[in-house]
Amino acid sequence: MVVIILERVPASLRGELTRWMLELRAGVFVGTVSAMVRDKLWDYVCSRMNEGAGLLVHSTDTEQGFAIRFWGETDRQVEDFEGLTLIRMPP
Repeated sequence: MVVIILERVPASLRGELTRWMLELRAGVFVGTVSAMVRDKLWDYVCSRMNEGAGLLVHSTDTEQGFAIRFWGETDRQVEDFEGLTLIRMPP
């Protein structure tokens, strides 16, 4: 399972993603794709975000069962706490 959340990106980029994934809500995409397709989609998204931001969550064989990647300026930060991925929101 792959989830991509986009903020402040061009509508054309969102349209491109709908070829591979379902857009459940504006900027929220979910789908099941191979690791190679997931990585190529993420590279494509990151190269066309302009001033936007994005978050990729995908299943993997970690203790939590998922991994998170960020791109761009968001109000959240990914923190590694003794092997667990946590999200930090600045005060």
